[in-house]
Amino acid sequence: MTETVSIVIGSESDLDLANKCSETLDSLSISNSIQVLSAHRTPTLLETHVRECEAGGTKVFVAMAGLAAHLAGAVASKTVLPVIGVPGDGGPLSGMDALLSTVQMPKGIPVATVAIGSAGAINSAYLAAQMLGIKSAEIQAALLKVREDGIEAIIESNKKLESS
Repeated sequence: MTETVSIVIGSESDLDLANKCSETLDSLSISNSIQVLSAHRTPTLLETHVRECEAGGTKVFVAMAGLAAHLAGAVASKTVLPVIGVPGDGGPLSGMDALLSTVQMPKGIPVATVAIGSAGAINSAYLAAQMLGIKSAEIQAALLKVREDGIEAIIESNKKLESS
């Protein structure tokens, strides 16, 4: 069974972040899609997308937005599926405003919030994979391989340092 993640971005300016998430999910063989939907400009389309995703088997939403960053909260208000918020790193406050808007949710409407920018986009994919891995030994194995590869890369770096 293919698990699915819906990546929702507030505008095309967030596409680089969405692509980092999507590429990471692809590397773990997790199907995903990217949609541009604004919490403020297209709320009806956003709600329709959430409903269609639920009916189609989506298991996790990742919402990425900068500035007011209301997108993750808007998605979370429409579903009981997990929502991961990724604060964008743009704007005059370099994403701090987006971080606070994403993480400060009212009780009962949680959004799992990751780091600002690229690291958060990649970690949102890994967090989604961990959620999906609860019921998938295949995804768990893929995540363990990523960790093992990271350990091996550090060992190889140390060997290079020792030989120089």
